[in-house]
Amino acid sequence: MMNQTEIGKFIAKCRKEKKLTQAQLAEKLNITDRAVSKWETGKSMPDSSIMLELCEILGIKVNELLSGEEIDMESYEKKADENLISLKRKDENNMTRNAIISMLFSATLLIGIMACLICNMAISGNLTWSLIPVSSIVFAWVISFPSIILGKRGIIVSLISLSVFTIPYFFLLSSLLKTKEVFSVGAMIAVASIVFLWIIVAVFKRIERKLAALGTTFLLTIPLMIIVNVILSKMIEEPVFDVWDMMSIFILLILAFVSFICDYAKKKGLMK
Repeated sequence: MMNQTEIGKFIAKCRKEKKLTQAQLAEKLNITDRAVSKWETGKSMPDSSIMLELCEILGIKVNELLSGEEIDMESYEKKADENLISLKRKDENNMTRNAIISMLFSATLLIGIMACLICNMAISGNLTWSLIPVSSIVFAWVISFPSIILGKRGIIVSLISLSVFTIPYFFLLSSLLKTKEVFSVGAMIAVASIVFLWIIVAVFKRIERKLAALGTTFLLTIPLMIIVNVILSKMIEEPVFDVWDMMSIFILLILAFVSFICDYAKKKGLMK
């Protein structure tokens, strides 16, 4: 049975032997130092996707990591079997937990759909306004379900679903509301936002340091705001900028500056 506390102490011991800070180890693994801190205090375990890289950095074997101690050759095979069984049980538990959460989520949305349809039929005698919330609930389910059932691995699937179904959703919503502007304005803003989300995903994959990626994200949000404001200005004759927009841009610049400063400090080893 894996002991998270012992594994955490072992990670801390190996890290210190390699003369690495939590921040330096986190940077090498492209994660946050908070995640490393959680490992070392036994609050969580390293994700299986980075275990091999973590072991390579620390100069240990995976079985030693999962055992929380150095293993001699005599007991190596036995420990390997025990660790594989523990990992399999952990994966099964995670899958079961995600399945339960996804079923509860789906059941809750289904109850919401049924409530809308029943109320609409009871009040109007046919389906009218209920189709609007029902379509929105179904859209939310399609986008959210992959991330709930698959965890981190489902984020890209959810983003793909968002990219595929957003335009049809706005077209349907526009038809139900009988308002063309819902599709023309909503779809254009949605397309700009989806492109922005894909760019952010690429930024976090490309830039290894999370704080630097976060600072870049804050900066990239500014042109998105400008694009959205220009679209609204052309479509509904709103002013391109007002005082709140200028304040938002100023705040984003400050957040980006702070992120880059913190990234520089961590890179130089000034932060733990």
